[in-house]
Amino acid sequence: MKKSSKIFVAGHRGLVGSALVRRLKALGYTNIVTRTHQELDLLDSKKVLAFFKREKPEYVFLAAAKVGGIMANKTRPAEFIRENLVVETNVIDSAYRAGVKKLLFLGSSCIYPKFAPQPIKEEHLMTGSLEETNHAYAIAKIAGIFMCRAYNEQYGTDFISVMPTNLYGPNDNFDPMNSHVLPALIRRFHEAKRDGNKEVVIWGTGSPKREFLHVDDLADACVFLMKKYSGSGIVNIGTGTDLSIKSLAEKIRKVVGYKGKIAWDRTKPDGTPRKLLSVKKLHKLGWKHKIGLDNGLKKTYAWYTENYD
Repeated sequence: MKKSSKIFVAGHRGLVGSALVRRLKALGYTNIVTRTHQELDLLDSKKVLAFFKREKPEYVFLAAAKVGGIMANKTRPAEFIRENLVVETNVIDSAYRAGVKKLLFLGSSCIYPKFAPQPIKEEHLMTGSLEETNHAYAIAKIAGIFMCRAYNEQYGTDFISVMPTNLYGPNDNFDPMNSHVLPALIRRFHEAKRDGNKEVVIWGTGSPKREFLHVDDLADACVFLMKKYSGSGIVNIGTGTDLSIKSLAEKIRKVVGYKGKIAWDRTKPDGTPRKLLSVKKLHKLGWKHKIGLDNGLKKTYAWYTENYD
């Protein structure tokens, strides 16, 4: 992938896509192609194929997806499976038909079994039942992985799939009902501090453990893998360390400067008990994360206060 190569970033306005554009520009790539939803509806197969044949991108980062937290996945499963299946089908097939040199498909760590051995290795895929609250999204992402693999086998394409852990950073979704746990906590603590509330209520028990990767690290890993890795085997992207939701809440409370109490709403779901990815394969390839959680939280909260207040 040369600095002048034509690179299409699908989903450039989202958390991952915007980080990819930032990283590519920082590394000196000069021919980055993006399209808003209004300019190109990825749910329209004819328009997607026409775009690929007209623009002829050499490399594709497929970061476009319908995403959301536990409540969004639980209440709108039909939307999550339909839209994600259609988008990845249209982009992957059009990339093949337009002769794209290489495509990177972004999956999700939720593809792994709910009770997978920890840390979760790439080979644990499809070895057990999924977490019930995000069946639809996970199945759509698994289909994307197998689609890339099938196109490689049948057509000789170079389509790779990566599995990021829980992500956070600039351009995250901070919606109080539909966001993931980390941005939801940032907003909740910030508003409690602003409004002088004496207590913040958090869903679940606080006992589940999660791994968090700053999205700028993910973008760096994706560019690295696009240049260095080929194969149908998936690659986990994470930090290799995790912490409890309770510990995360304490860290965010400290970053925000909230002095009140934390209460746990045990009527709300916890989700998967633990979800830590094995990153041995990624480390062997030569990449490790650089942004620690404490520093990443400070940077993310600074972005939130500048862009949401």
